Amino acid sequence: MAAFFVTIWLKMDGVDIKLAPGKYVVAVSGGVDSIVLLDLLAKSSQNSVELVVAHFNHGIRRGSEKDEKLVAAAAKKYGLTIEVGHGHLGRDASEEKARQARYGFLESVKKHWGAKAIITAHHQDDLIETAMINILRGTGRRGLSAIADNPLIIRPLLNVPKKDVTAYGRRNNLDWHEDPTNLDTKYLRNYLRVKVIPKMTAIQKSKFLNNLGKIAKTNKELDQLIATISHSLIDNREIDRAKFINLPPEIADEVLAGWLRYNKITQYDKKTIERISIALKTAKPGTKVEAVGGRTILIGLKSAHLAGR
Repeated sequence: MAAFFVTIWLKMDGVDIKLAPGKYVVAVSGGVDSIVLLDLLAKSSQNSVELVVAHFNHGIRRGSEKDEKLVAAAAKKYGLTIEVGHGHLGRDASEEKARQARYGFLESVKKHWGAKAIITAHHQDDLIETAMINILRGTGRRGLSAIADNPLIIRPLLNVPKKDVTAYGRRNNLDWHEDPTNLDTKYLRNYLRVKVIPKMTAIQKSKFLNNLGKIAKTNKELDQLIATISHSLIDNREIDRAKFINLPPEIADEVLAGWLRYNKITQYDKKTIERISIALKTAKPGTKVEAVGGRTILIGLKSAHLAGR
């Protein structure tokens, strides 16, 4: 199948977007990143590529209705279909809960339209930000891979610095909304976004990203070895306790983390892994162990079962 190819220039950075003919869901929040992405795609798209705008209103903060109206206006401007989802998460909702709700909605839109993939506006600074957060949270080697590869999620701006994305938006007089909560530096992600990453030089960012790339390559090789080991003691939501107990601690932690990820649990830290690992090795049958996000692990004599979704 022939591919649709377009090269877009953001200042001195080239963004190559290759899309096979078909439908694609574009995630648009109303912020500068996604509005710029939508503008680039809409201006460059051909008849063989159909874009569906998807906006999710989390129902977390005031002003979200304005974001929804702005995205609807942008979709209308480009003559695109828009799908809007509504959540009622409340102001105390965690970042992970909001992310799960958002991606659940995006997946439902993708399925409804029979789209090939979801396109998001993650950029270079997001990549660095996520890696830094993972380091501070102690998520281990995998956290240094930052944003995981997923063939069903396309991120055309991943090599573009935030400042270039914003500059493009200003040059093209695009309308977007800034989320005021993004400036609240009492949250780690915002602190890194506002206080740390903007002060990094281009050379520092380049070295950081280059090292992330090397780590990601090493991780793939290690993952193959871990997968072979995991295959012998994991069956979907079940994990063999006897075999798990005999694993070296570092390998056991990797296997456990992989088991959690397989079961859609991604927001964990080193302490969580250590706590669950100890329970799998020492807890009496019948013990219930809290995992993450309300999920529970039921400890049996020979195996443990992850309950929930």
